[in-house]
Amino acid sequence: MNASILPFGGDDAALVADGSALARHARPSADYARREAAARQTLRAAHAEFGDALVLSSSLGVEDMVLTDLLVAEGLPVPIATLDTGRLHGQTLALLEAAQTHYGRTIEVWRPDAAAVDAFVAREGADAMYRSVELRHACCALRKLEPLARMLQGRRAWIVGLRREQSAQRADAAARELDAQGRAKFSPLFDWTLGDVWHYVAQHQVPYNALHDHHYPSIGCAPCTRAIALGEDPRAGRWWWEQDGAKECGLHLTQALHRIDQPGETT
Repeated sequence: MNASILPFGGDDAALVADGSALARHARPSADYARREAAARQTLRAAHAEFGDALVLSSSLGVEDMVLTDLLVAEGLPVPIATLDTGRLHGQTLALLEAAQTHYGRTIEVWRPDAAAVDAFVAREGADAMYRSVELRHACCALRKLEPLARMLQGRRAWIVGLRREQSAQRADAAARELDAQGRAKFSPLFDWTLGDVWHYVAQHQVPYNALHDHHYPSIGCAPCTRAIALGEDPRAGRWWWEQDGAKECGLHLTQALHRIDQPGETT
């Protein structure tokens, strides 16, 4: 069995050996049942409203794997798409293949314009992101934002794995927002805790990236991601050489649209 695939099911007490992300994190909140039900309802409502014009934009991180599992469990034929930037970890690429086998679903893979990337690397070098924030943003724009724009072309709504706990920049995330291009953007897990996410993984045998077991809570391109130490912010491993600030690549710069009221939600 692939090491990225959860090799067991049942109660959280039956976790794999100490040290795994499951053993560290799989602890449901007191409000977990309501949150799971609300996430399922958000997905059903999004599909009912947008149908074929809806897509799950998956980074293949644990939140997006939970969303993939929920879509399959709900029987929703929502396309699932991911970005292959050309600099992903081998573990992430292995999970891409494993997830397609596990769910019997083809995942769309969108890649950057090869000529544009080659020109950038020839001009600035393969690791230009370490030299300045501007070059890092330029690299993200080439490898992420441009293929994302093509992924979303002709689609009117997308689903993402944002959670309020993930960072200060995401603390105001809502179940439904408007992105900068006016598309509806759904974050069904917006109010889930980390423990909720991993509890779901344990309960439903969700495949996940083996790097999560090695203290990578947030996984992006290999040159721009490292493991974090105990007590560090969950996004401290992203672009860690930069000064404190927004640890974002630009994929999730949004403006508020409106919220889908969730039973019992507080802000």
